[in-house]
Amino acid sequence: MHAIQSPWDGLSGPTPFPAPRPAAESDAGFAVVDVETTGLGRSDRVVSVGVYQLDAQGEVTGHWYTLVNPDRDPGPVWIHGLTPAMLADAPSFPEIAGELAEKLRGRVMVAHNALFDWNMLSREFSRAGLSAPVDQRLCTMVLSRDLGLPLPNGKLSSLVAHFGVQQRQAHNALDDARVLAEAFRPSLQLARQVGLALPLTTCVAVTDLGEGDPPAPARGSWSPSYRPSRKRPACPYPNPGRWADGSPLVQGMRVAITGDTATERELLEDRAVEAGLHIATSVSRLTSLLVTNEPGSWSGKARKARELGTPVVGEDAFLQLLREVAPHPGVRAADV
Repeated sequence: MHAIQSPWDGLSGPTPFPAPRPAAESDAGFAVVDVETTGLGRSDRVVSVGVYQLDAQGEVTGHWYTLVNPDRDPGPVWIHGLTPAMLADAPSFPEIAGELAEKLRGRVMVAHNALFDWNMLSREFSRAGLSAPVDQRLCTMVLSRDLGLPLPNGKLSSLVAHFGVQQRQAHNALDDARVLAEAFRPSLQLARQVGLALPLTTCVAVTDLGEGDPPAPARGSWSPSYRPSRKRPACPYPNPGRWADGSPLVQGMRVAITGDTATERELLEDRAVEAGLHIATSVSRLTSLLVTNEPGSWSGKARKARELGTPVVGEDAFLQLLREVAPHPGVRAADV
C-alpha cells in the first residue's frame, strides 16, 4: 500500500449550497493537489503528493497522501522536512503513478500556482512513460484575483487566513492540500453565486525533462534550483528610460517582476514581450519598472528598487498598462 493514511478524516467549514455549474466543468469534480519537490527546476523531482478529492459541488469525497523516493538528494529539507532517511524506503514515482492517476482521472486539478504543480507532475508521469490523466487545471491564485478577494499578496497562507482556515503543518503536501481544499470550497460557492466562470486552463503534457540540466547535487548537499529563464529573442527596441506614473509603457522599457503573481509568471512575461517590452532578470539603474504585489517585501529586486527609486506597480496595474503600450519613438516596425 503506497498511500499513507491521513491523520485528518475530514474538512471543517460550511458546505457550499448546490448551484448550477457551467458546462465546461467536469462532472467528476475536483482534485485539490499539492506537491513538495527537490527544487524548482526542470530536472527536479517530486518527494511527496497530497490530494483531496471534491465532488462537483465541492464536497470532500476522499483524500490521499504518499511520500516519493526521488532517487536523489531531497533538496530543501528545512522547507518540506523530508530527509533522505525518511524517503529511503518510500516508493518511486512509477510505483505510485497508477494510484495517483486514479485520484486525478477526469477531475479538474486545483492547486495554488497550479502551473508549477502541473509541470512537476506532468514531467514525473512522462519519465514513467505515462500521461497524467488531467485535461484542465484551476489556479486558486487566479480565482482569488477574479473574485476580488482582499488579500495582501498571493501566498497560500494569505488565502487560507482570509477564510479562517487553520494551517497545521505548512509545506506538508497533505496539509497544504487540505487547507487549500477548505479555501477552495467557499471560493467555488462564491464564484457560482455571482455567476463567475471558473478560470479553467487546458493542461498540455510536459515532455521537456531537463536532460540538459547540470547533474543533480551529490547526496548530502543541495544547491537551489530555479525556473530556467526562457530563451527569448532580444528586444529590438532601445530602452527609452523609466516609466512615469500616468504615462503609458513604451516599447523597449526594461520590466522586472518579483514575488507571487495571480497570472502565471511565464504568461505574464510572454504578454510583456509580445508588447515589445524587455524582461529584466534583475533591477538596476536601467530598469524602467518593477512589477510586484508586495512592494515592501525583502526580495532582492524589491530592495534594489527602493534603493534606486525605481517605479513600482502591482500586477493588476501592469496588466492595465499592457493594454496600450506606446510604440517606440525612434524605431519603425518596418525596420525591425
